Amino acid sequence: MKEFLSPVSKTLLTHLETLPPATLGKQIQVHAEKGYLPELQGATFAVVGIEENRYNVDYKGGNISFDAYREAFYSLYPGNWIHNIIDLGNIQKGATPEDSRFALREIVSELMRNNIIPLILGAGQDMVYGQYRAYDSLGQMVNMVNIDNRFDLGDADLSISNKSYVGKIIVNEPYNLFNYTVLGYQSFFNPPEEIALMEKLYFDAYRLGELADDISIVEPAMRDADIVALDISAIKNAELSYSNSESPNGFDGREICKLSRYAGISTRVTSFGIYELGHPMEHKSGAMLIAQILWYFIEGVNFRIKDEDFDNESHFTTYIVPVEGMDLIFKKSEISERWWIELPFISNVNNKLKSGALLPCTYADYIGACNQEIPERWLKARRKNEV
Repeated sequence: MKEFLSPVSKTLLTHLETLPPATLGKQIQVHAEKGYLPELQGATFAVVGIEENRYNVDYKGGNISFDAYREAFYSLYPGNWIHNIIDLGNIQKGATPEDSRFALREIVSELMRNNIIPLILGAGQDMVYGQYRAYDSLGQMVNMVNIDNRFDLGDADLSISNKSYVGKIIVNEPYNLFNYTVLGYQSFFNPPEEIALMEKLYFDAYRLGELADDISIVEPAMRDADIVALDISAIKNAELSYSNSESPNGFDGREICKLSRYAGISTRVTSFGIYELGHPMEHKSGAMLIAQILWYFIEGVNFRIKDEDFDNESHFTTYIVPVEGMDLIFKKSEISERWWIELPFISNVNNKLKSGALLPCTYADYIGACNQEIPERWLKARRKNEV
């Protein structure tokens, strides 16, 4: 990995010297010298910056710096954590954006092989493609959650950009994507054809207003995710003081940190990226919010509960609910009280998932089934599975 990574800046190293002893900056092992990476063994998280932004639709050149976000993150105090964090520095722009994407793919893949969760600070969100491709070697279907005001589907026949990359994920081999979920989309930023395509592909989408009423409804989607990506455009401008933001509407600081914590609590999430960074923040509060988003993700990981041992019947209760001539099978964890619904394996069709699976759901889904309402996420997942 070391050939792809450059050390953090000397300015940042100087800042580290001024921090109080108990802060994160004094505990994180930092890539300070070219060619000498922090030891991977024993680490749970690795911060990685990716400076590539040449495929941004508003690209104007210039250098990218993540120093402000790192300074804010280093200045925080850890929770009661048992996890170690390293900072691997930055992937600088390669000869081409494709080279940068390849470098991110290789680094994320190597970190996951070492059971380390990458915490990605990204300039252009098209780099999610590299984050996603790191999962190719796992040989399994992948679920991705995008916290964004746009779907970012785009036209798969056109060039990739930071607003048009998911289409490439869908159509390019190997076909690993099972589900794609967008949290916080705003209808007026999305072409009608993309809204229709999301429905046609049975993907999940939650409008910003829907989540403002009850943000906890996204917990099952987060619990089912492998990849979580955050476009900071999903955060309202007043929260970030972000000079490149175009929308007064979006998640507030408390909501976005709650989403980050949900992502961390999920035992399935193995990479987390924050994208569209690098533009100047008018006030330090914007960089501090990004730092707190990282903090809450780590806090969530610290409170992960191993409650998915479905081979041990003493750990869960099974409920069978007859609905419209079929039996829906729900399972409730006796450890966490979280719920799942069984996604059946149908032998006479080509299933994307090669065995039966359990789909995270809510208690409200169980109550709805008791009232003869089939959960919408279950219907979509079943239709996606039967190809």
